[in-house]
Order: sequence, then C-alpha cells, then structure tokens
Amino acid sequence: MLRFLLTRIASAIPVLAILSLVTFAIIQAPPGDYADYIRSQLINQGGASFAEADAQAKAYRIEHGLDKPLPVQYLNWIGGIINRGDFGYSLYYNKPVADVVGERLPRTLILALVCHLLASVLGITFGIWAATRQYTWIDSTLSAISFLGMTVPRFLMALIIVYLMVFQFNVSEIGSFFSPQYGGAPWSWAKFVDLVRHVWPVVAIATFGGLAYNMRVMRGNLLDTLNAQYVETARAKGLTGAAVVMRHAVPNALHPLVMYQGVVLPYMLTGEIETAIIFALPTVGPAIVGSMAVGDVYVTATFMMVLSATLIVGNIIADMLLVLLDPRVRQFGEG
Repeated sequence: MLRFLLTRIASAIPVLAILSLVTFAIIQAPPGDYADYIRSQLINQGGASFAEADAQAKAYRIEHGLDKPLPVQYLNWIGGIINRGDFGYSLYYNKPVADVVGERLPRTLILALVCHLLASVLGITFGIWAATRQYTWIDSTLSAISFLGMTVPRFLMALIIVYLMVFQFNVSEIGSFFSPQYGGAPWSWAKFVDLVRHVWPVVAIATFGGLAYNMRVMRGNLLDTLNAQYVETARAKGLTGAAVVMRHAVPNALHPLVMYQGVVLPYMLTGEIETAIIFALPTVGPAIVGSMAVGDVYVTATFMMVLSATLIVGNIIADMLLVLLDPRVRQFGEG
C-alpha cells in the first residue's frame, strides 16, 4: 500500500509542474499587469497626468520585477515556492500571498467538505430510494430533481436566491459569514446559528449539483446491480429485500461513486466559488476574480495551483479507496 501511494505521489509531481507552467502562461496572456492598474487609478482617481502616472507605473514595474520576461517571472515564482515556501507578494492586498491564501482557503475547504458530505449522504440515499421504487412517483420526482441539479447553472440559482432574499425578504446581511455582533465574539451556539443563516445559500447551491450527480449514478448502478445473478441468488436464499439491497447490491453499486471522489473536491470548490462570488463571501472565489481583474498574478496563480492540487489529491484518495475495495487495482498500478 505504501509503495502504491508513493508511486501515485511521484507521478503527480510532474503533472503539477506542467499545470503550474500552463496556469502561469494563461494568466499572463491578457495584456496589462498591476502596474497598468496603478496607472489607471492615478489618472482616474488621483488626477495625475498620463506622463506622471506612466512614470510611476514603470517605476513600480521595475521595483517588483514585472518588467522581466515571463519565463524569468515564472522561474522566480516557482523557485521561491520550492526553496523558501514563498508564493510571492500580493500587490493588490499588500501582503504575502501565503497570508491571503491562509485567510480564505480554510473557509473555502470547510464549505466544500460540508457540501461534499451532504451531497454524498443525500445523493446516495435518494439514489437507493429511487432505484428500489422504479417507475413510481417517487422515482419520477427524484429524477426530475436530479435533472434540474445537473442542468441549471449554479450562478443562476445564486442570483435567484439573492433576488428573493434582498427584494422579497429584505435581508441586508449578505457578503459576510457573521452578523456584526458575532464578528469577533467567541464561539457559541448562537454564533453557529448565525453562521448557518449566512452560508446556507452557498451550501445549498453547491450541494445541489453534487447531490444530483450522486443520485443519478447511484440509481443507475443500483438498478444494474439488482438484476445481477448473485443478487437473485441472495433472494432465493430467503433474505429480506432490505438485506439484499443493503448487504449485497449497494456495496457493489458504490464503486463508480468511489471513483468520482477523484474530482468531487474540485467540483465542490468550483461550486462554492461560483456562488461565493455572487454572495461576495470572503473566500477563494472573490479573491480569484478580484486578483485577475487588477493583474495580481501571484495571487491568481497560487489559487489556481491550489485548485489543481486538490484535483491531484482527490485522484490519489480515490485510488487509495479503490485499492481498499479491490486489491487488483494495486497490483495493476505497481505493474
């Protein structure tokens, strides 16, 4: 098992290196950088002339190495990560990138994991319920819910909820995790309830898509498994319907969902990112959009690298789970 894990980690390193190069190149592809943002701010808000603003922008570009060729900028960035654990300095937030990531990433991961757990538990439960009641009104209703969850864009659902909350229910506290009175207060049950009141739309929307996928896959695979010969044999032995389903059919129908764990964390992160942008929560999503808008390349590149790393880590976790379920996977991977 340890050898299998080390092999997977070793194979992930060059993939991550290639992803970092491609990500950095794509981010730098559009014209302009943070020095251009400074120049526009000096002209539009500071009243400076173009020549004065351009001179300050050029000085800023030289001071922070933005005048160097892109390969040099990339090597400086990736070299700082490898040698010193330094992800660069955020020009927009005026602090190290590691601090920006450290402030926002834990909240994002917690939200994504909560969404994943809810989507897995509810999706698998509804999938079993639908498969064991095929062609009934329950199956039809759950199938319709699954279709909506997989087709309706998450940002559209977020916009609808924002409209209802603001214009129909007069909710004013949008864009934060807590009400003002709980911002710096110690944790309590009241503070937890206040947190739930603020984040439930993001959790609900991000969960909905994952729930729909889990339910659809679980229903389809369980229907195939229920017609398998060993399930018929279990019924012939006199086992109850619930025992046949839960002890024999469900464990084998779960295999595709285990494989899905390789992409579920990035999927939940992107779902959280989309909705968090609409709700302006201080998580990864708004930081990525804001840094891209002003050319804060190191923040954008680091966050994109984090998302790439979650995909790789998720695939390694899925491989390990498959090894536990089927040792033949380990033999194939080592071979």
